[in-house]
Amino acid sequence: MILRSLFIFLALIGTAAADISSLAELAQAATQSGQQVKMKPGTYRLADFIPAASIAERRKKEQWQFITFSGSDNTFDLEGVIIELDTALREKLHSPIHTDEFLISGKNNTLKGLTITSLGKGTAFAGAVLGVTGQGNTLRDCTIHVEGSSPYGYGDLFGKGGRKHCGVHITGSRSQFIGCKVFQKAFGHGFYLQENCDDVLFENCHVEGVMRRTDEMLAETSGMAFERKFMSEVMNRSGTKRIQPGYMKALSEDAFRTYTTHRGLVFKNCSAKNMRGGFELRTKTAPKLENCSATGCERAFWVSTGAVLVKCKGDAQFGPLLYVEGDKAKVEVQLLPTEGEKVNVHDIAAIYGSDNEVTITAKGRRVHAAPILVGFTPPSMGENATAGSERAAKGLILRNQTSMPVVIGTKAEKCQIFTQGPVQENKGKDIVIQAN
Repeated sequence: MILRSLFIFLALIGTAAADISSLAELAQAATQSGQQVKMKPGTYRLADFIPAASIAERRKKEQWQFITFSGSDNTFDLEGVIIELDTALREKLHSPIHTDEFLISGKNNTLKGLTITSLGKGTAFAGAVLGVTGQGNTLRDCTIHVEGSSPYGYGDLFGKGGRKHCGVHITGSRSQFIGCKVFQKAFGHGFYLQENCDDVLFENCHVEGVMRRTDEMLAETSGMAFERKFMSEVMNRSGTKRIQPGYMKALSEDAFRTYTTHRGLVFKNCSAKNMRGGFELRTKTAPKLENCSATGCERAFWVSTGAVLVKCKGDAQFGPLLYVEGDKAKVEVQLLPTEGEKVNVHDIAAIYGSDNEVTITAKGRRVHAAPILVGFTPPSMGENATAGSERAAKGLILRNQTSMPVVIGTKAEKCQIFTQGPVQENKGKDIVIQAN
């Protein structure tokens, strides 16, 4: 009896572990549960597993994902595995809007070491390379290279819709992303959260995009900007919609972006570079950031009610360091001295809402002064070339430990301003100002 039980136990262990060496085997293993799967390192072409000739049949069967990890309680050791995603396949599939190409729908899975690389310029109706809808899944040391969107090369100057292509789309609660990277060469977000998923952790993650000068766009003699007579979507500071020279535009959207409600959202040691927004976390459910950085972005941090930022840092190289909206945020962020050559930056920060506490320190000295705005909104669409408007700021405690000036608007009241920089303008009510 004991020997029989031991035999059954050993047999179960044997079926729970698998070594695989093809995408067909990976797709099959992805549907099962309770496994330890190791894939042979190497480069695997998705087009060899799903040839273009098979796409029409997949479309008929509404098989919108290329590989779906529908099983649960699995560990996939994919260290050294590179999946090459030919973006022509996603364009030919013509899937519904916001459909992700790879999907983790099961629960409590861990994927380690996977790299997915987009090839080509094929476009589809938005969606991400990888979607995480199941609960309790972990991605560790995974890398996503994103290409394939239209239009590309102008950021959001011509709107935010169209054929976007994002990195990782998260709707599953208790998701964890450890040491993951997204390199974004398409218009879309790096990581973005939807559908009220909760208790999501990002640790040691990085997102990086590409910047482009508006002067370069204005020099075009063909293409979308030329065809649209260089008219963008929003009215800018010049009083027109014409693209303005002297700015840098991110060709992608935000590195880390929230939509709706996300309780228990935590970022540790994460970084964003050359994106439209570094951390655009406008959920009102108190996200927490520790030791995070945003450099070379159009705006570094944009946070809302209850947000907590500790030991974070960013520059105002191509746009503002900080936007705070909502109430009771506690923000500690360091202004780095990096500046863009001949780039217009109109403000360091804009703050409104009630009972916020904001501390801005400095590392080094910024040469060109730009104000910290109290009682002002971010500009329309967050567009740096567009002016913001005044909005109530009440009970703010601002510690400006930089040399940057402070401007206080007419809708600010009962604020305490401790500042090393000059107060350039004070139109508020019951404002206490103390020079440090």
